[in-house]
Parts: sequence; C-alpha cells; structure tokens
Amino acid sequence: MTTVRVDEAQQALLITGTGPTPQEVELAGPRAVVAATTIAGAGDGGDAPTWDAVVPLHVSRWGGPDLPLPSGDYTVRADGAILRDVELAATPLAELRVSAGEGVVRIAPPIDPAYESAEGRLALESRYASSPGSNENAVFFESFYGQSSGCNPGAIDRELARRAPHVTRYWSVVDLSVPVPDGAVAVIEGSPEWWRARADARLLVVNDWLRRRFVRKAGQRVLQTWHGTPLKRLALHRAGFHPRRWLAVIRESRRWDVLLAQNPYAARVLGKAYAFLRRPVWVDGYPRNDVLTAGDAASIRSALGIDASERVLLYAPTWRDDRSEMVDFVDPNALAKAADAVVLVRGHSRTIRPGRDHEGARVIDVTGYPDTAELLLVADALITDYSSVMFDFSATGKPMYFLVPDLEHYRGELRGFYFDLAARAPGPLLRTQEELVHALEDVSAVAAHAPKYVAWQAQFNGRDDGSAARRVVDRILDLGWLDA
Repeated sequence: MTTVRVDEAQQALLITGTGPTPQEVELAGPRAVVAATTIAGAGDGGDAPTWDAVVPLHVSRWGGPDLPLPSGDYTVRADGAILRDVELAATPLAELRVSAGEGVVRIAPPIDPAYESAEGRLALESRYASSPGSNENAVFFESFYGQSSGCNPGAIDRELARRAPHVTRYWSVVDLSVPVPDGAVAVIEGSPEWWRARADARLLVVNDWLRRRFVRKAGQRVLQTWHGTPLKRLALHRAGFHPRRWLAVIRESRRWDVLLAQNPYAARVLGKAYAFLRRPVWVDGYPRNDVLTAGDAASIRSALGIDASERVLLYAPTWRDDRSEMVDFVDPNALAKAADAVVLVRGHSRTIRPGRDHEGARVIDVTGYPDTAELLLVADALITDYSSVMFDFSATGKPMYFLVPDLEHYRGELRGFYFDLAARAPGPLLRTQEELVHALEDVSAVAAHAPKYVAWQAQFNGRDDGSAARRVVDRILDLGWLDA
C-alpha cells in the first residue's frame, strides 16, 4: 500500500510506501514529471520497512515563478515501477485540488466541484448567455485553448500593457500552472470568473477556435490572430469534410470581427478556408515574431541552461491526424552526439507528452516552454516537417532542414498541401536521421537552397520586421476598441 498525504504547509505530497527505500520517486502526469525532493526510510512498518518521499506541488520551470503542477492524472513511480495501490488523505489547497482513484493521484484546478457537474456547467452557460455584458475596458486573451500565454496573443498583450496600462488583461488558462504576463489576471476555463470575464471584456484576442458557448455582447469585438501560415490544408479545404463540420467552420468564422495574417498568402488561404470573405484581414506580420528581431538570446539560453558556445538544434515536428503521440523520427540523444549540439525537442500543443526537461546530457524537452518564438531565436538551425513554424523561423535567415519520411502519406492521405513543398522548400528534404546528420555537416546542402530561401522570405516574411505588435495595437486603439 502507498499512502499519499497533502502537506499544506510544505505545499507538497508526502508519499509513504512499504518495502526497501527506492532511489527515486516521482509523480508522472500527462504534462509534467516531478521528482521527489526527499526520500528516506521511515522505520518499521510492521511486516515490512517503510519509506517517505516528498513531492512538491509547486515547481519553477525555465527560471519562471513557482506555479502549481499542471492538472491531470499522475502515477506514482518508485525506481520506474508504477505503484498502483494508492490511498490518499487529502486536504484542499487554494490553487489546486488533489484526489486519488484507480491507482492515480488526480490534480485538478481549483474550481468548485459544483460547477463541474452537468447542471453546474449549464447554469454558468445560461447565466453567461443572458448577461448583457458590462463592456469593461478589458481584453480576454486565450492562446492554444488556455495551455499557453504566448504566441500572437502574448505578444499583443506585452505591447498593450506598455501602451495602455489601464486596460485590464484577463488570460484564459486551463489551470494555474500556466504562467500569465505580469499584471494580467488568470481566469481558469469553466470557472464563474472565466465566464464573467468573457462576457464583460470589450475585446477578445484568441489564436484558435472560441470554445464552449459564445454569445457576442453589445460592443464586443473578436480578433482572431490564428497561429501560423498554413502549408497543410485547413477547415473547408480538407478532403472528405463532413457537412456538419462545414457548418461548424462557418459558424465559428462568423464570430470573428478581424483575422490577422502573417502575409498576403496566408490572408488568401485562411480567408477561403474559413469562408472569412469580404471582412477585414490585417496583414501586419505576426506579433509573436517580433522577438526574433529584438529578443535577448543570451538570457533565453541561460534559462535553458545552454552555454553561449553551444550549437543548438531545434526539432519541432507538427502533429499527425492519425496518431496522438509525437512522431519518433529522431533519436535526440544520438542526434546530439552525432551533430555535437544541444537538441531542443518541441512537441506540438496537440501532442503534449510527459517527460523530464532534461532527457539526456545534451537534450532538452522544451514542449512545456511558454514561448516557441524564443526557442526559434536561440536555435542555430531548425529541423521540422510540415509545421507552420517554418514560416516563422525563415524570418531569421538561419538554416532549415525538413525531415519528412512520411511525405507521401501526409501529403496524399492525411492532409494535403497548398503548394509543392519539395519544389519550394528553403532547405533540404530528408528521409532518415542519417541523411539529416550528413546534411548538418554539409555546408553545400544549405547553400544549394539559398535562392529558394530568398524567394521564400520575400513571399512570407515581408512584415516580420519587429513591429507587428505595434501595428496591431495601433489598429485596436485607433478603432476605439479599447480606451488607452
């Protein structure tokens, strides 16, 4: 039997198990793995010796603030073995809820359980739908469905906080493990505060679909920033699109007042894919890429624990429609050794995978890092496949490598492309890790693609000049959507 007790004073889980004292105890969940800070034998437990371990419920990552663990179901592991017979003695905490069941420790955001029932959710939605809204001088931000405070909404927040400090900035988050910008107010999705902020804020800034029920209030505006220039087909352009899904796309895009595009190409494609026609599209570049011009690479490297002299490779593949886990086309440790580099592994937001921040001596899992653009800034080269990150990284002019062993399957069956990547890619297309290593060593592999790289930048990066956030906030204030 393993007993888990919440220690409110330490903000930690006290885990007591039977048998020999393990060398390592950890709590392993879908979005984080946290190791015990103390493991010690606890004396005689009757028929068998016992041991105690202390697992913190707050952690600091990447030099940021101490925040509660991400919500989810966690297993207790001792020396790699899952301890399934878990019993919990829990006390409530202010920033999270802890329970146990079916061999797991369950960590949940601090929402009153009454609001998690079907009746409770319906009551909040009905109250929201009937509320007239207060037209508060506020912005409701959401990025990647509350999993982040970065991307384009995050960059707009920074500029708005500087230019209009009296505007209230609410951030929609899945739980309090998601850091929000200084001075912003975190509102947990589904909570009464979340519904109120969503109803009262004068402006909503989101980078994906508006979830749950949405009812526009008088005077309320929605700025859809989206989250990338598309290579792969989207929305109405996807093959085999069900009519019900088609209606959902139309209903969603009608909620937006303005769509933000990185470049004219994206404006055309996104406008057609979402039937966002004859309505404003701001082709202002991507605010999230401003950091590529003015960011502090040295401080980001320091937060990641990377020496200034190290070569850094960023591996950032996209997700696959036919699998939930991240693709495994790269052995990061072998790549780090072969390329004599630090390898940053960035999983897609739809394939968040559990893992330690440091998986090897020179491998860092940066899936949980809050801002992808900062990773692009410190990377010396990008390794990707069909991800829209290619259109952002090209603003740096640094080398790109496309590892695409499933090119035919992805292009022909899963999604399809808007243009021929093989013909226009600003870097080599590679099928194996061996080919990748060889290309990383071969300067001519990059030089041969220089003309394509120049043409690519001319088409896709013309507005990525470090001033995109300023242009967007200029428009917001000039239109009177917020009072500065």
